[in-house]
Amino acid sequence: MRNSNRLNPETIAAHAAGALDAASGGIVPSIQTSTTFIRDREYELVNKQNMYGRDNSDVVRIAENILNKLEDAEETLLFPSGMAAIAAVMRTTKNGGKILFQSGIYWGTTKWIREFCQRRNIQSTEIDCANIDVLEEAINKFKPDLVFVETPSNPWLKLVDLTKTSKACKANGSLLVVDSTAATPILSQPLGLGADIVMHSATKAINGHSDVLAGVLSVSDQTLPQWQDIVTDRHDAGAIIGNFEAWLLIRGMRTLPLRMERMCDNALAIAQYLEAHEKVETVLYPGLASHHGHAIATKQMSAGYGFLMSFIVCGDQAAALGFCGALDLIHRATSLGGVESVVEHRQTIEGDSTGIPGNLVRLSVGIEYVDDLIADMGQALDNSV
Repeated sequence: MRNSNRLNPETIAAHAAGALDAASGGIVPSIQTSTTFIRDREYELVNKQNMYGRDNSDVVRIAENILNKLEDAEETLLFPSGMAAIAAVMRTTKNGGKILFQSGIYWGTTKWIREFCQRRNIQSTEIDCANIDVLEEAINKFKPDLVFVETPSNPWLKLVDLTKTSKACKANGSLLVVDSTAATPILSQPLGLGADIVMHSATKAINGHSDVLAGVLSVSDQTLPQWQDIVTDRHDAGAIIGNFEAWLLIRGMRTLPLRMERMCDNALAIAQYLEAHEKVETVLYPGLASHHGHAIATKQMSAGYGFLMSFIVCGDQAAALGFCGALDLIHRATSLGGVESVVEHRQTIEGDSTGIPGNLVRLSVGIEYVDDLIADMGQALDNSV
């Protein structure tokens, strides 16, 4: 247990942070689909928390409360997608401001930030944030309003030293925002390492069942002006998640710690298998001692090294595509973090201009029996590479 006054994440998740259905006594939270809420004859709201569905939903608040407790945050807000959450936090940077963000992260984030900065006359710089010396120097010289990092990064699996980054940000008055999607609140808690805001695409492992789009932001200090802007913007612009999606998210989160334990165990075994395979050049997985960020991952990721990895097969793009096509059990699909393992050829998705090698394959490891996954990968490597 991380401290004597706080429940362990397994208990928080399994009990949905204590949520019950008060009306029926059910141990599963219910869904209220109404978009508007009644007033009494004196025109007072019957439920003071609920006036209109755009920003008032019991089931959304329950989902936010679970995540808030898992992150040990002051406040948490859900959004209809991970990109909606990223957009909300980026919009706190005023016209003419400065944003520093990590290079080589999720291509959708990179594309959006570049175009946003162009539209808003915001200065931006992209830095290899895994090199802490380069990052600290850039923060000290550029003095950005906002620093955005992704750790572990997708698809390069780079690690950022959050404690040192936070110190540099605080010394320069910069807001530190961390995309922790590949770690989840179970493996890493960036707020405890000095981040101001942590972001997740809850579509991924937080939900874990490939059936919900959601994003989340959690803050260490809800009095931050930028956070108040986010709260106002979400309400006024209507960037909300639906009630059914929030309920599905709650259901998924109740098994999050258990899923992460199995997925991390599977991923480490697969990474070790691939590293020893003669038809694989390089394995990018923080759990391997050979990984450049292994020491930082060990320090920052308390319960495992994650479910995501990339590896470079011997040969060219045709070899990588041949490997993907030869898989029988592992699905060929975009996204990550589900209970089912999926493989993706990143260059096909991102294009040639992003610097992704044609022989790089990204793998999101699920909860299947690990020997079945290894056997499928083994036959695919033998038959195609």
